Amino acid sequence: MASCLGLYIESKIIKYAKVSKEREVLKVESFGIKFYDKLGEAITQIVAETFSYKIPISVNLSEEMYNYFYMFNLLNKNDLKKAIETEFESFCFDRGLNRNALEGRYILSSSVDEKDKLKVIHISTNKTTVNRITQLTDEIKASYISPIGICISNVVEINNQKQNLIIVNMEETTTVTTVLGKNIYSVEKYEEGADEVLSKISSKENSYSKAYEICKNSTIYTMEGKELQDDENEYLDYIMPTLYKIVNKVQEYVADSTIKFDKIYITGVLSVINNIDLYFQEFFSNEKCEILKPYFITESVKINMKDYIEVNSAIALAIQGLDVGIKEVNFKKPSFGSGFFGSGGSKSKSDGEGKTKSKKGISLSGFDTKIDATERWMIRGASGLLLLTLIYSGFSIFLGKQINIKKAEVEDVRQYTVQQIDYVKRDNSLVQQKTNEYIEKTNNLKSISEKIESDTKYKNVIPNLLMQIMYTVPEGVQITEIENGSGNKVVIKAQSPKYEQLGYFKARIKEDNILKRDTVVSSQGEKTGEGDMVKIVIEGELP
Repeated sequence: MASCLGLYIESKIIKYAKVSKEREVLKVESFGIKFYDKLGEAITQIVAETFSYKIPISVNLSEEMYNYFYMFNLLNKNDLKKAIETEFESFCFDRGLNRNALEGRYILSSSVDEKDKLKVIHISTNKTTVNRITQLTDEIKASYISPIGICISNVVEINNQKQNLIIVNMEETTTVTTVLGKNIYSVEKYEEGADEVLSKISSKENSYSKAYEICKNSTIYTMEGKELQDDENEYLDYIMPTLYKIVNKVQEYVADSTIKFDKIYITGVLSVINNIDLYFQEFFSNEKCEILKPYFITESVKINMKDYIEVNSAIALAIQGLDVGIKEVNFKKPSFGSGFFGSGGSKSKSDGEGKTKSKKGISLSGFDTKIDATERWMIRGASGLLLLTLIYSGFSIFLGKQINIKKAEVEDVRQYTVQQIDYVKRDNSLVQQKTNEYIEKTNNLKSISEKIESDTKYKNVIPNLLMQIMYTVPEGVQITEIENGSGNKVVIKAQSPKYEQLGYFKARIKEDNILKRDTVVSSQGEKTGEGDMVKIVIEGELP
């Protein structure tokens, strides 16, 4: 049975998980989270506690960059590798980076937009970063150093080859991994993440571990639920801005993509916040949002599933160390043995008592020349050298011809690429010209339409709105004010002694399309001292 210890290391937290594999069955033997001041001591304690002295250890890469190149899928393996290296060197040159100071790996995927091309996902980081991680884990001799943006997909079981997924991993920073079918298609990195939240809370509580527990025990209440937010979640002011920025970036990524996604998985430190999946779901109507659970772990009475979810990153790294994930992204350099394999020689025996026999030589120009054994061996050696020289020369000529053929192929591809780039530039110019004309005409039509619409739009809207609200308002809910300040925006102020009635009233406004359902928002319910009433403000746009 093979085992591996996964260590996901951040600036103040280590997540760890020891995973074993027997045949195709995976099992988490031990896991946990440790807060540390001295990293080396913390790692040593984890190794001792999990009894992982003689098993591979897999850790996460840090400060990695993800870049994307596109190559023709007809290139052979060697040419493709050279082309990727050339693209990366060009990338480094354009951005003023030292190519020799960077370590890189890459994986391939089919391009969605161009069927005749491959998409290259290139991962790179500074060599000093790899050396630093290697030194930090020198005592435990880490066997795998891999980027979590790639490895996190190890936790997902992908049964449907046509299923498209997004994995939002909100650790210290956030990575958004796109999986199309069974292949990783892209990885995006956002600076917003758990560290932004935990640092703010820990500065107030003076404890990073306490800040983590506060996040774990915090609950987000949404208007879709039966409860409204209360005053107990005082730290949500630190949590919600970061979550809002992350979910908005993911929303923009989904909107800008030409790919239709089926699911959005949520994981990482911030995924321990209660109702985080419901919060994400409010921003996505077509994609199902779920907390990412390790696919091979079933619900247990003894261990809460939420505890496993906390260490998803460590579990993913441990699975990577069991050769289940993508092997090409391991940044740990292989170690070579110091010994060499030798070949035994053969000894020749002397003839008789050290004497050598001689034979009569060949007659040349009337003289008889005798060739002894030493001369005979010299002739044989010279013949062998001549034969080797001829073979080497022939092989060199053959290789030269093949290299010239490949150079010609590369030149053809380069010329074709330059030609296609020129075509694209010309097409872009034409499209831009047409686009400008279209925008100008569209703006003219829009200005005329807006003038006509502004004269007739709201003639009967307000009376109809009041009539609809009159038949919709539930018993016990009082409308205190309705305001139409400017344009089509409407503000409704209501109160009720019960939260549920207000929630039902808001839901009816959305479902009956009294106000545009995708613009309807409401404030948090606030209790007042006047008859113990709960007040709420509902805003939206007229349909």
